Amino acid sequence: MNKILYTYKFRLQPDNNQIIKLSQHFGAIRWTYNHFLNQRKEYYDENKKSLNYNNQSALLTQLKQQEETIWLKDINSQSLQSSLKNLDTAYSRFFKKLADFPRFKSKKGKNSFTVPQYVDIKKDILLIPKFREGIKIISNKKVEGIIKHCTLSITPTGKYFVSILVEKEYEPVQKTNKIVGIDLGLKDFLITSDGTKVKNHRYIKKYERILKLNQQHLSKKQQKSKRREKQRIKVAKIHEKITNSRNDNLHKISIDLIKKYDIIFLEDLNIKGLIKNYKLSKHISDVSWSHFINLLEYKAKWNDKQVIKIDRFYPSSKSCNCCGWIKQDLTLKDRTWICDKCSEKHDRDLNAAKNILKEGLRITSVGTTDYEHRAKIRLDLSSASNEVFKEKEQLVLETNTSLV
Repeated sequence: MNKILYTYKFRLQPDNNQIIKLSQHFGAIRWTYNHFLNQRKEYYDENKKSLNYNNQSALLTQLKQQEETIWLKDINSQSLQSSLKNLDTAYSRFFKKLADFPRFKSKKGKNSFTVPQYVDIKKDILLIPKFREGIKIISNKKVEGIIKHCTLSITPTGKYFVSILVEKEYEPVQKTNKIVGIDLGLKDFLITSDGTKVKNHRYIKKYERILKLNQQHLSKKQQKSKRREKQRIKVAKIHEKITNSRNDNLHKISIDLIKKYDIIFLEDLNIKGLIKNYKLSKHISDVSWSHFINLLEYKAKWNDKQVIKIDRFYPSSKSCNCCGWIKQDLTLKDRTWICDKCSEKHDRDLNAAKNILKEGLRITSVGTTDYEHRAKIRLDLSSASNEVFKEKEQLVLETNTSLV
């Protein structure tokens, strides 16, 4: 049994008074973040020094005593402090070059607030500070584990949700002693080295026409009118449908791969670079490779399995998986090609998946090659499962036999 952090997400059904109170919390959290972000910027311009969380936490306490901002007392104090911690984290990530400079929050953006303590659920009622009567939850699951904190949010369609983070016991899925290489694509979502193809549903293309019509209607509505707000919600519901459909599909594919295979090899794709191609950017965004890889990695960690990335410059599509010959003039429109050396006919994507598997097995044995600079580099396998790698030699033999 492993201890994992798991999130339950439930829809809320607040009454009218609770909706008003939730709106006050969303607004206060947003105001606090923006106020102290502006304070940090002004302080740095004047003193060439930066404020930290401890400085601003004391200033927040003082703000509650002032007449202009005494309304902050009606808001959960720990949620306000959590907003300051988020700001401090955003600054830290910026200085570590992990993110852009923090931006001011907008009403039109994501509205949420975190409750770090005193969260409880009793008979489908969420109990948090400042909401003594509790908020009704639509739930068909029992929350198991130790509750760490929760985050309340509102979607653009006006739905309220709560995400509850818990620490719980988790039993990993059984080992299968199977390995696979996968090639991510656009024609098919992914292709495995054993020949399985997963369809790319192209959700944006599926809803593109109805989305276009509703956006056209929205553009003709008068600003701040009731009809415009109704039409805005219609557009938001279409976007919500696209997101929910995509996420549901990605979760199903990722857990299916984790159940079937112990080690998964894939390419370290430069998705930020690929998305700059204006002809393919919409399709690459729609297929959501980054989100899928994140799902695959954390589910592998939960189940003591591995996701290993090979070098992004390895020519997986251009190399013949039988003899290793490289077709230098291969283009994106070439879906099949014939090897000039061994005359083997290849399906472009299946060939790439087989090459990814072979390269993955090679680098786990002898290290890896930086294909951009032709230099040997070492692969960090500190998180590798010893049990899996004891059987690696046998798996290599089985795989090489199946590829011939």
